[in-house]
Amino acid sequence: MAAVESNDAQHPPASRPGTRPLLSVLLALTLLSGLIDAVCYLGLGRVFTANMTGNVVVLGFAAAGAPGFSVTASLTSLGLFLAGAVAGGRLGARLSRRSRMLFTAIVLEAIFVAAAATVAFAASTVATGWARYTTIAILAFSMGIRNAVIRRLAVPDMTTTVLTGTLTGLAAESFLAGRSNDRAGRRIGSVLAMLAGAIAGAWLFLHHGAGLPLAISAGAAALTVVAAVTTRTAAYLDSK
Repeated sequence: MAAVESNDAQHPPASRPGTRPLLSVLLALTLLSGLIDAVCYLGLGRVFTANMTGNVVVLGFAAAGAPGFSVTASLTSLGLFLAGAVAGGRLGARLSRRSRMLFTAIVLEAIFVAAAATVAFAASTVATGWARYTTIAILAFSMGIRNAVIRRLAVPDMTTTVLTGTLTGLAAESFLAGRSNDRAGRRIGSVLAMLAGAIAGAWLFLHHGAGLPLAISAGAAALTVVAAVTTRTAAYLDSK
């Protein structure tokens, strides 16, 4: 215990070896959330598969009869996200090493998103019919797994899908509020990553359809795992 405390004293939380690689992994996942949800909202009929806060609001719009929104599509996304979260919770319970838990979740995400890309390439459209609901189900399930694992890791301000708390912390702990905002860098990084992902996803969808951005997302998730394995991310996670 003394050795651990000594190591923590030498390396504060923001500078300990492995912290930056882990934050880079989580920022990459945040970017992918923006990319995937851009494709889903624009291409799958105004539904989210990563941001469930937005999806609940969209469900409310659909339930009220607002045109262009679907109760069935929103409920499909919510239901499969919750199923994925259950699977992610069981995954976390079975894997004692935090690094293996994270790496497994990202590998599964790469596989599921690749499957969704395959559906998008194979179907004439993902805006209606079986392809729409299949794509929603696959993506929502994978995002549920990821969110359950990220929640278990509990890295402050790095949820990878929701920015409300991040933006609140950025403002509430800023110099304007009389605080030092020690985590401003990661908070700003999260916001910019989500924004960049949304811009990229929207542009790719508008110019190339749903298949290409989803394929890129799957490839990026796979590369993220490789980067995480080859850095100090695992050692940092498993030391906590």
